[in-house]
Amino acid sequence: MSEYTNDHTARRSFLKKALLSSGAISLVGSHSMAAPVLPNAKEAIKVDRVEFIKLEFPKETPRVWNAIRSTGGYKPTVTVMNLYTDAGITGTIIPKGPKDTIRSFIKKIKGQNLLHVEHIWDYMYHHERKPVAKGDEIKAIGSVDMAVWDIVGKALELPVHRILGTYQEQLPVYAAGGYYAEGKGVPELVTEMEGYVAEGFKAVKIKIGALSVRDDAERIRAVRKALGWDIKIMVDANNAYRAYEAIQLGRLVEDQDLFWFEEPVAPDDFQGCAEVRDALDIPIVAGENEYTRWGARDLIEHRSADILNLDTIKAGGISEYQKIAALASAWHVPVVPHGYAHMNAHIVASLANALIMETYPGMARDFNPALPPFPVKDGMVQAPSSPGLGFDIDPDMIKKYKVDVSQNTL
Repeated sequence: MSEYTNDHTARRSFLKKALLSSGAISLVGSHSMAAPVLPNAKEAIKVDRVEFIKLEFPKETPRVWNAIRSTGGYKPTVTVMNLYTDAGITGTIIPKGPKDTIRSFIKKIKGQNLLHVEHIWDYMYHHERKPVAKGDEIKAIGSVDMAVWDIVGKALELPVHRILGTYQEQLPVYAAGGYYAEGKGVPELVTEMEGYVAEGFKAVKIKIGALSVRDDAERIRAVRKALGWDIKIMVDANNAYRAYEAIQLGRLVEDQDLFWFEEPVAPDDFQGCAEVRDALDIPIVAGENEYTRWGARDLIEHRSADILNLDTIKAGGISEYQKIAALASAWHVPVVPHGYAHMNAHIVASLANALIMETYPGMARDFNPALPPFPVKDGMVQAPSSPGLGFDIDPDMIKKYKVDVSQNTL
């Protein structure tokens, strides 16, 4: 497990070799006197092996639900992926998709230089298979891409957003919550939202769609009355409604100054989403269930959303998200990355059209110590400053909560 957490010496050794090599290209460092360098073509980092570590935490989560499914009522788990390299540098992320699918894509890039990030992504997508626009294959590509970016950041001793090009270091965030639960009525929902505001959040999100439109409208109005008009409130239907039902709900709360209405209809109902958008003054968010720049293109072409919230890993990773954001910016459409904030922070920090970052403070604070909550002040968090994605987990936590390890030499 020592390789999992101690990359600092390996990074120093790699950088020393790069500095001594001829033809190195300087990168301007914004916070150090000695600018790091990008190794020239003679230097390379290659995949060695991959490891998946499953952690299980002891405190059982409460059973909660949104409009389409229930979660909780069990001990939370998280799987950590370590992508080891021949340079002694390890990429660490929380992956999505089946482990065997992820392994198959890692094998495709065996022997290739991980510093060639754009080539790596393109090779995974096109090599030895028919192009697949959606599904577990894209989740796997996104997982590998995130790990590659972590490796590159660690090799250069820079946070990933510095390499991408930092746009902002103070990141606006919102607290996602407001789930339905047994015995949780309007007063309990209000108390939850007030708690997030007390923690420093200036924006909160609640679930809708499991009750009648009038009952959910009552929940929204109660939260607005309790929080006042200075707090942003979002609602998320998780694709619960038909277009006419979403319009009914929207019209009941249009006077509540909602920041957005997320996923109002089925994810493949582009036309229905466009109808909702045309009928309401509330900004519509969609894209969480789409994949790649081509999924983003379809949403934009159908005028389905004011804001796109594709998931960073599911959409294809950081490399692909840059293209999604660039496409969206050409249409003056903001993006709001869905998924793990500890990895999304680099996307939000590096994009001019990234609107805000999603966080789950209740889960992070109370149940999952692998994803500790960000310190929030005046609705903002600080962009990461550690090399790479900054996601490496304390080895003592690994030792304490590890329940399964699978490792493959490639």
